[in-house]
Amino acid sequence: MNFLKKLLGISKAEESQPIENFIVATLNDKVMPIDRGEIYGDPLDEMLQLEGIGEVTGGGTMQHASGEIEYCDLEICINTDSLNDRQIKMIIEKLESNGAPKGSVLTIEKTGEKLPFGLKEGLALYIDGVNLEDEVYKNCDSNFVVEEIKRLIKDNSELVRYWQGEKETGLYFYGDSFDSMYKSIEPFINEYPLCKGARVVKIA
Repeated sequence: MNFLKKLLGISKAEESQPIENFIVATLNDKVMPIDRGEIYGDPLDEMLQLEGIGEVTGGGTMQHASGEIEYCDLEICINTDSLNDRQIKMIIEKLESNGAPKGSVLTIEKTGEKLPFGLKEGLALYIDGVNLEDEVYKNCDSNFVVEEIKRLIKDNSELVRYWQGEKETGLYFYGDSFDSMYKSIEPFINEYPLCKGARVVKIA
C-alpha cells in the first residue's frame, strides 16, 4: 500500500491520526475464499482487535491459469508505525495454530522483510479424469476417496479442499507429516479403481 500525504492543508486532526502499518500473510494453503475467512481471517481479526493491535482488512486468492488455487493471503493493518517482535509472534502463532502450512510467508510492507512460517505439510492427490474406463467413473465416487483418505490420516474436520480441472481433479490434505500421510493412504490409492494412475504431490 502506498499512501501520499498532502503537502499543504493537513489539519491537526489528520496529523494526530495513528499511522497504520500493513503486513500480508501469504498462506501456502489451497483453500477456498470462504473457508480462508473462516479458518484464518476471522480468528486472526478477532485476536488482533481484542489485543488492540489492528485488524484484518482484506484477503485474496491466487489461481493458476487452470483455475487451480496456488495460495491465498490476508492483508493485516497494524495500528502503529512500527511492528514489534511480540506482535509478529502473536500473528504467526495464531495462523499456525489454525493450520498454516509450511511455505507460508509474512511480508512487512514497510520494510519488505519476509518471514517464513507454517507447520503443517500438504499432500495433493490428482485423480485422472479422462483416461480411466467409463465403468470406473460410473461406479466410483471421488467423495468416497476424500472420506476414506481423511479417515486414514485421522483428519476429523469437515473441510474439503479440491479443484476440478478439465483433465484431472485435485484433492488436498494437510497434516503433521507428508510421509506419514502418504504411507497411510498408499494401500488404498493403489487398490481403489478411481485412483489408478493418480499423481501424489507434496505441496507443503
